[in-house]
Amino acid sequence: MNAYFISGLGADKRIFTKIKLHEHINVIHVDWIPPYQNETLPNYAKRLSAIINTNQPYILVGVSFGGMIAVEISKILKPLLTIAISSTIVSSELPFLYRLAGSLGLIKIIPSALIKSSNRFSQNLFFGTKTMEEKRLLTKIINDTQPAFLKWAIGSILTWQNTIRPDNLVLIHGTSDRILYSRAAKVDYTIDKGTHFMVYQNAEEISELIDKLVSRYF
Repeated sequence: MNAYFISGLGADKRIFTKIKLHEHINVIHVDWIPPYQNETLPNYAKRLSAIINTNQPYILVGVSFGGMIAVEISKILKPLLTIAISSTIVSSELPFLYRLAGSLGLIKIIPSALIKSSNRFSQNLFFGTKTMEEKRLLTKIINDTQPAFLKWAIGSILTWQNTIRPDNLVLIHGTSDRILYSRAAKVDYTIDKGTHFMVYQNAEEISELIDKLVSRYF
């Protein structure tokens, strides 16, 4: 069973370092590709989906922005299962301020470099990092992210329009998520006190949950 893992905004496969799954699950990390100018999130997801081997049984696992990408891919390819972690499934459940910023087009007037150079304190506050190890990892991941990609991705989130919750989709969320959380969202599994960084912090619990969800397909 192939499991395609899609990281979050400003992140990469390092966020999944502590995820340990059943030996029957073959983890494949999906790397970001450069977006086209003014490319929509659905179109980007379609291009990114070219990596997926649909001749083999597979699932999608997406975190945060990667969860939105996984939603769009699952609408096209119909995987056995889509697992979204710390994410949003339909655009109406994005936080109000995000949707307002998207409608006003605020992202267009903010320089890419300024977006990336946000205060480390605010980064750690909103992501919920606790230990020095977690803070160093978050800082390194953000530093390694291309400013232009970061700006495009944020703009894509703010202007995302999706009303479809794909079949066989599971949403896992943390109760202490300060970035993407909506009380209106249909959350299937909740991680108590889980932050937006919980895929790293609560890796053992999330790994067990993924194994449980995927086991029915073995």
